[in-house]
Amino acid sequence: MSQSAPPRANQPRLCFIGFGEAGQALAGGLREAGIAEIAAFDIAGGEPRVHEPATRLGVRLAASLGEALAGADFVFSAVTAASSVAAARQAAGHLAPGQLFVDVNSVSPGRKREAAALFSGDSAYLDLAIMAPVHPRRHATPCLVAGEAGQRFIESFAAFGMKLTLAGPEIGAATTVKMVRSVMVKGLEALSYECFMAARRAGVQDEILASLGASYPGFDWPRQVPYNVSRMLQHGVRRAAEMREVALTLRELGLDPAVTEGVVAQQERLGRLGLRLEPEEGFAILGAVDAAFEGEAERTGPASGET
Repeated sequence: MSQSAPPRANQPRLCFIGFGEAGQALAGGLREAGIAEIAAFDIAGGEPRVHEPATRLGVRLAASLGEALAGADFVFSAVTAASSVAAARQAAGHLAPGQLFVDVNSVSPGRKREAAALFSGDSAYLDLAIMAPVHPRRHATPCLVAGEAGQRFIESFAAFGMKLTLAGPEIGAATTVKMVRSVMVKGLEALSYECFMAARRAGVQDEILASLGASYPGFDWPRQVPYNVSRMLQHGVRRAAEMREVALTLRELGLDPAVTEGVVAQQERLGRLGLRLEPEEGFAILGAVDAAFEGEAERTGPASGET
């Protein structure tokens, strides 16, 4: 069990629907910040990847959704993008007056509005967008919140160290910023990989570094490129799911997500390699990726690799 700060007076009681990386990071940080009563429900609750962190963090793992929701003041939904509306629908049938459903899922504004419509009353649903990786800051990761309950949520959690900014009263205002920002952030990761893998194979990496360094003097390419590629390798499958929601967001805005759809494919391709390489390896990370694709092509044929 994690060590936590002394409980505060009038502390909120929390429930997490979905207890993966995001749920564990937020719950663990808030537990250490002094929130004592935290429950969680996950359909994979019997698996070690869920019940072991719950035990370590001091989170009560419930056997059913209704059991997890009972008595909670705030209900955080941190499931997969594809399951976000279904989770909201299931929770809406159990929520009591005064409970707030906090949707932290990385989905399009339209999907969040669809989820919000399942709840009675404008103050029962909150759009929350996590604006940076949840590690290492966990609950202190900067977030945007949107909805009629936004100010209430900020007042309840700012004292526990959450970094919250109100995006506005309309559901979707927070996630719109996150989704549009991801066009650049995740897109730059994919471009970093494509550009420097091509440079490596062509034997012109030094020339490309020198040229880009001259064009963008404030950008640390030797540091940023390995970091970008490592993020794709470690989180590419999850990032690909988020970028599908980004593509949907662009369509909702009347744009053709041609580049973003390519980013989806590249993020997923690297994420499925199963490599866990750190940015400290520098440009050697590209050699490891190349070797992994070559090995995959030998096992399954060229159509599955990069050649």
